[in-house]
Amino acid sequence: MADNPSHVNKLKEKFPASILDETIFRGEITVRVAPKDLFEICKFLYSDPDLQFQFLTDLCGVDYFSNGLPEGTPRFGVIHLLYSMKNNQRLRLKTRVAEGQSVSSVESIWKAANWLEREVYDLFGIRFDHHPDLRRILLWDGYEGHPLRKDYPLEGPDFDKPFVPEV
Repeated sequence: MADNPSHVNKLKEKFPASILDETIFRGEITVRVAPKDLFEICKFLYSDPDLQFQFLTDLCGVDYFSNGLPEGTPRFGVIHLLYSMKNNQRLRLKTRVAEGQSVSSVESIWKAANWLEREVYDLFGIRFDHHPDLRRILLWDGYEGHPLRKDYPLEGPDFDKPFVPEV
C-alpha cells in the first residue's frame, strides 16, 4: 500500500519476512504477522522510541472454524490491540495458530497481558509459551472444553458429571 503509516513501514523494514499483510479500513490499521515472530515484533513496537506502543488495549482470540476452512489454514486467531499515547495511534496485530499450536506470551512486555492471555487460554484453549501462570481464569479447574470454540456443544457441559475430578 502506498499510503502506509510510518509505523507500518518501519515494521516492514525491520521484519520483512514476518509481516504477512496489512490493511487499512476506515482508518484502522491491521497487520497480520507470523506467529513465530510475534514476541519480537511486540517488543520492537513497545521499545522503539519513535513508535512507543506502550499500551495493550486488548488481547482476544477468534475461532475461524467452519466446514469450509481450507486444508492447512490455521483455525484460531490471536489479536493484539495496541495504542501509542505518544503518537495517538492504534494498531491491530493479528496472527493465526493451528489447533494445538501455541503463541508467545507478551506478558513480559505488557503486564496487562497476564489475565488477557489466561482468558483466551480458558475460553479457546490457545496456549501461550512462557506465560508465568497459564491456568483457567473464568472457569473452574475441572471444567471440560473451551466454550468460545465454535464446535463447543450448544447445550454446554454435562452437568450430571462432578465439577471437580474425583481423586
